[in-house]
Amino acid sequence: MIAYPQPNSGGMGMTELEKYYNKFNEEKRLNSRYGQVEYRTSMKYIHKALETMEAGGNTKEEIQILDIGAGTGKYAVALAKEGYSVTAIELVRYNLGILKKKGSNVDARQGNALNLSKLPENRYDVTLLFGPMYHLFSFADKVQALREAKRVTRPGGIIFVAYCMNEYGVITYGFKEKHIQECMETHRLTEDFHCVSEPKDLYDYVRLEDIERYAEAAGLERIQIISADGPANYIRSVLNQMDEQEFELFMQYHLSVCERPDLIGAGAHTVDILRKNKET
Repeated sequence: MIAYPQPNSGGMGMTELEKYYNKFNEEKRLNSRYGQVEYRTSMKYIHKALETMEAGGNTKEEIQILDIGAGTGKYAVALAKEGYSVTAIELVRYNLGILKKKGSNVDARQGNALNLSKLPENRYDVTLLFGPMYHLFSFADKVQALREAKRVTRPGGIIFVAYCMNEYGVITYGFKEKHIQECMETHRLTEDFHCVSEPKDLYDYVRLEDIERYAEAAGLERIQIISADGPANYIRSVLNQMDEQEFELFMQYHLSVCERPDLIGAGAHTVDILRKNKET
């Protein structure tokens, strides 16, 4: 497994993970140029789902959103300020404390993505899983997190799931930072360059075929899959040098291509947008 630092909060009660997030400045990352690409792209598709629900006759106050692995509340607080009813679950108490200090009306609780037993079944219209899959290392745990998200989501509801992508880790940590020989020799990469992760690495990296298997095993239907950040993480310094007009043009470009099958999976993050079928 390539241990290349990534953002967000996870779903495992790991001491090392909590130590990591006690030092990691998630707010700064999501407010950075490359972080804004991921955030604005994800929010576009969240709003698309919410607008569909509102068009179906639901008011903002009636729509229930669950943010699992909410971190310091970047998504949860913004959506609550828009008038939605938001519940946030976060493993790391440090992150949870920051979230609560923001003074929003988010119902913020400490919890684990693998066990949401304190939450009712079939409750939430939109469920966000924007961190836990980064820190779950087995097929069984990833599917369990999806099944828990599915259980608490209402029939017909939508689940957004974010993943860290394999090729970004290989290219950035392996080749750009010159760890590729070490990773091959220690079997942290397979012969076909698939990351082999362990909990000590903190992050897991997947390919599109892996994501497909997780969703299928959890019995969830794909609506669409997108590249949340495209090339943004590869060109951080370039983005930082852009003026506002150039950056907005980049955002227009990215949003116009983020659904393209030939580009999904090449970026640092992919978001799988899933539906819980009404008959399940």
